Amino acid sequence: MNGGHCDTARAIPVVILLLALGISAWLDVYPVRAEELSARDILNKVDDLYRGTSSQGKMTMEVVTEHWKRTLSLEFRSRGKDRSLIRILAPLKEKGTATLRSGSDLWNYLPKVNRVIKLPSSMLSASWMGSHFTNDDLVKGSRFAEDYDFRISFQGMRDGQDVVELTCIPRPQAPVVWGKVEVVVRRSDYLPVATLYYDEGLRLARTMAFTHYRELSGRLLPTVMTLVPRDKPGEKTQIAYDEIRFDVVLSDDVFSLRNLQQ
Repeated sequence: MNGGHCDTARAIPVVILLLALGISAWLDVYPVRAEELSARDILNKVDDLYRGTSSQGKMTMEVVTEHWKRTLSLEFRSRGKDRSLIRILAPLKEKGTATLRSGSDLWNYLPKVNRVIKLPSSMLSASWMGSHFTNDDLVKGSRFAEDYDFRISFQGMRDGQDVVELTCIPRPQAPVVWGKVEVVVRRSDYLPVATLYYDEGLRLARTMAFTHYRELSGRLLPTVMTLVPRDKPGEKTQIAYDEIRFDVVLSDDVFSLRNLQQ
């Protein structure tokens, strides 16, 4: 990685896109006790955490590596599971750079050269601007309940919290890169606490922590997600929601190539 000279032509990560893909649907469900849900139900709720009918807001992404630190301010709009527009507000040198997801297609707009680029599927496994997220993290093309065999592996107190842990092992033909994933949720309301990703040798590769639970737009949710790579001590990528509105009216024009360039 080359510090502060990251190439803005790289795709804006589709983690962020899906992080922007509407939180409302999952949060509209009233909390019930974890034992009333199956492992499949819990995993589906985790997968759908940031998906919903529509949403818009702002977030901050901070990337910390051994040699540099970088912060991006972003605004997003989303509708359903496959419509999302995200635009960089700051820093100035990247202001206006935007990514559109429309169905299965991804497009990137680069204002410096006034170009719209369709992102190839090969970009899904690439990191974004030196962050620790891959585009596949954001696209969420895979689902726990569909691509993994799973079971509840722990229920009880851990680190002062009453949690449920689910262990997921990939199915033979599943299009995933992890050898195992552990999903930890709060027992009371199924809000995620952490997701642990293991490589094919079953060594811990990275950890995603969900923190700062608070109400935004009248809903309780974890507003900060921190991804930490196991092999790079001291490094992390953190995404924080600054403001969110739910169930807003967003027309088809919002998710058009024309609007992408504005």
